[in-house]
Amino acid sequence: MKRNLFTLIISIFTFTQTFAQSESPYKTSFKVDAPVTAVGMGLSGLGLYLMQQKEPFTEAEAMNLRKSDVNSFDRFSAGNHSESAKKVSDFMLYGSLAAPGLLLFDSKINNNTGQLLALYVETMSITGTIFTMSSAAFPRARPLTYSPEVEMGQKTRANSQNSFFAGHTAAVSTISFFTAKVFHDYNPDSPARPFVWAGAALVPAAVGYLRLEAGKHFLSDNLVGYGVGAAVGILVPQLHKKNSGLSISPSVIPVLGQNLDGVSLQYKF
Repeated sequence: MKRNLFTLIISIFTFTQTFAQSESPYKTSFKVDAPVTAVGMGLSGLGLYLMQQKEPFTEAEAMNLRKSDVNSFDRFSAGNHSESAKKVSDFMLYGSLAAPGLLLFDSKINNNTGQLLALYVETMSITGTIFTMSSAAFPRARPLTYSPEVEMGQKTRANSQNSFFAGHTAAVSTISFFTAKVFHDYNPDSPARPFVWAGAALVPAAVGYLRLEAGKHFLSDNLVGYGVGAAVGILVPQLHKKNSGLSISPSVIPVLGQNLDGVSLQYKF
């Protein structure tokens, strides 16, 4: 398995180097990005394993769960359980995985397909690490465990304690904002940019609502997942941008009618 993972990463970054990056707003490096992606994938797998090793509720513990034990902010959704909402949210997650492929209709992005793939895999591996490790470290009963209509067998599974934080929401948020960020950087003059960003914001919000209705996550779980996904989806491409970053330069600062020598700090986006 480890050998196959290593081979996959090597293939992705080798493919990346076959495309000229001159027209790309990003700069990728095998020496930096390949190890980050490999570690991210490895930690995601470890986190998933640890999530599955959580001590499940006993029947007595499950029967003693009370909505009043849930904090007031999240209490309104305790006991939610909608199988249809779960199915739709699953469909939206799996469907969104291919969303960055829509960027390939842009000829400039299509010319850097390998680089886009490398950035996408790296971005998802980072979100996967944050999600699985956080869920493994902070067990929390799902809202559905508070419903008397849910079978005891479902309540006493380790998975019933994976409420924090919302993985579906985090993944879709990462994908949506990554796609919007890449489109934004490749098309600085496009009038479609506000609509792309609006779509990026709305899709994961819809997934979060469905996970709330499904009884899989509380509102706070979804908010954290949304925020983590958006941050990773935007920051990973941003940190790879050419000619971006913190710069320091001499500056003259007018103060009370006098010019004082100083320095100017700027961050280029």
